[in-house]
Amino acid sequence: MLAIDKPRGWMLVPFSWQRTDRNLQAALTSSIEAGDFWARSRNLKFLRHIHRLDADTTGILLLARSRGALEVYSRLFETRRMEKRYLAVVTGTPAQEKWTCRLPIGPEPGRPGRMKIDRRRGKPAETEFRVLATTPASALIEAWPFTGRTHQIRLHLAESRLPVLGDPLYGRTREEAGIPLALRAVGLAYQDPFARRRVRIQAPVQEFLAEFGFADWHEPAVDEHF
Repeated sequence: MLAIDKPRGWMLVPFSWQRTDRNLQAALTSSIEAGDFWARSRNLKFLRHIHRLDADTTGILLLARSRGALEVYSRLFETRRMEKRYLAVVTGTPAQEKWTCRLPIGPEPGRPGRMKIDRRRGKPAETEFRVLATTPASALIEAWPFTGRTHQIRLHLAESRLPVLGDPLYGRTREEAGIPLALRAVGLAYQDPFARRRVRIQAPVQEFLAEFGFADWHEPAVDEHF
C-alpha cells in the first residue's frame, strides 16, 4: 500500500471515464504502463485507489499495490474499521463545541453528482464534529466520518448551517467566488491486516491552515481519538 497527499483538482472516477485530463486513476495507470521512472524505480506493476476523495478535497489517499491488497484494505473501509479525520473551515459560528450529525444521505434526482439529506430513502450517515478554533466569520472544524457517503461531511455541515468555505454545491456565496474548497483529509488510523499492528497516517496541515486564516492554530501533540 502507498499513502499519498492528493492535490486539489484530481478526480477519482473510473479509468474508462476520459472526459477529463484530471482522472487520477487513468494518469497513474498510463504512467505505470509507459514505464515512467517514478513507477519503475518502485517496481510498480499495479496501483489502484482504495477509497475516494472529492476532486477538490486534498489529503491522504491510500493506493493498493496489488489486487489482493486492494480487496483487503477496501474491506477496512466497508466494515468501518478505518478511522478517518478531516479538517474543514466553515462559514459561520458554531452553536456548540461538539456535536454528531446522523442525517441519512441519498442522490438528488435530476442533478448528477449532487447529494441531499433524504430522511425517507437515504442511506445511514454519521459524522462527529468538534470546533478547534474560531474567527468572527468562520470556524476550524475537526470531522470524524463513521460512514463513507458521498459528500457526507459537506452535507452534514451545510445542514448544521455551517457550509464548508468555498463549497460550490452546498454553500458558496458570491464573496467566496474563486476560493477553493476548505476540506482536507488529515488522518487515517487502522489495524493493519498484514503486519498485525496499529498504523497511523497524518498529513501536514500548516499550509492548509495558513491558506484559510488559521495559521496560529497548532496541532496537539497527541489527538484524543488516535
